[in-house]
Formats: sequence, C-alpha cells, structure tokens
Amino acid sequence: MKLLLISHLILALATATSFAYDPSPLQDFCVAINDPEVFVNGKFCKDPKQVTADDFLFKGFRYPGSTANPLGSKVTPAFVDQFAGLNTLGISMARIDFAPGGLNPPHTHPRGSEILVVAEGTLLVGFVTSNQLNNTIFTKVLYKGDVFVFPIGLIHFQLNIGKTPALAFAALSSQNPGIITIANAVFGSKPPISADVLTKAFQVDKKVVDYLQAQFWYDNN
Repeated sequence: MKLLLISHLILALATATSFAYDPSPLQDFCVAINDPEVFVNGKFCKDPKQVTADDFLFKGFRYPGSTANPLGSKVTPAFVDQFAGLNTLGISMARIDFAPGGLNPPHTHPRGSEILVVAEGTLLVGFVTSNQLNNTIFTKVLYKGDVFVFPIGLIHFQLNIGKTPALAFAALSSQNPGIITIANAVFGSKPPISADVLTKAFQVDKKVVDYLQAQFWYDNN
C-alpha cells in the first residue's frame, strides 16, 4: 500500500508539472531569494554558482501539524515562500493533517489546480462549480490511496468523517497557488466589508452579520 501511495504522489506531481499554470522557466532553476524592496511576479534568483542540494530539499512534512485548533486541521504548505527551490517550476505541495471531525474549510486557490492523495483516514471532499454551471457541488468520500482533483479557482473543502486522525498530501500547479479561505475573506476582512453589502448579499439581518464579523476566524495555514 505504501508503494501505491508513493506512485499516486509521483503521478500527482507529474500531472501538476504537465499542466503547470506558471510561466515556463528559461533556465535550469531559479532558487528564490527575498528582496523586500522590489516587487516582481515571482522571486529573484540566487546565483546558480551558490546553489546547493539543500536548496531543493524541504523537511516540513516530516512531522504532523498541530490540529489543536477550532478547525481540527493543519495545512503545512510547501509553496515558494517556504521552499525556495520551487521558484519558476510551476509546482508546489501541502501536507494536511486532520483530527477526527477536522475540516479544511471552503477555500480557493486562485492560481493553481490541486490534486489530493489520502495517506491515512477517510475524507469527505468536494468542490463547487461557477455560477455558469449553477454552482453544482461534486462530492466524494475518499479512502486511503484515493486521489481527487480540484480545478483551479473553484471553492473546495476536505472533512475528516472518520473516527481516527487523517492525513493527505496535495500537489498544486503553481509555485504560489494562493489561498482564499471563504469565511475569513468575507467576514474577517480588515477593515470589515460594509454590513450593508453583506446583509443584502446574504439576505440576512444586520445582527447576523455583526455576529459573524465579531468571530475569530482561524487560519489553519
């Protein structure tokens, strides 16, 4: 079974690479360096003569993330900000740990599709189509070894419906796919979205909007 999971993960990475959303690189690699005073669409490159094998190694998936939070889940990203060797390569990954009942709440990746493989546990996953397709929801229960894909930009989620902890790995078709958690963005924006906007958008009383905006919207990333 471990061999099967590894095969699925390799397939996921290969698929993400084949359909990479980011621009194609023009050199062998471009290990990222940070320059807070300059903004570019990506990252500056480290001098190739100073690059080492460690620039292409990420150790952040070795240990489980803490799920002791209101959502009962923890996403550990390996995006370009955490893993400089990804710069210009059009791929990234994430480890997602779930407590029993843990939720990776509805969110989108505006710059990348996602392919998910379940390593342990049982997950209910799903995504919602755009208005053009009547906001149709596609859901599935996934078991160990199952793989599911979430198209770029669409709202999706994962919920641990098992009685034991769950673990999944995701590959994404961008070095920096971005994350927009819907509840956080709508009710936890800073400064807040006007209550007049939200009451009309959600067709609810202002007291409901005030209550939701007063909540602490936890970010599990």
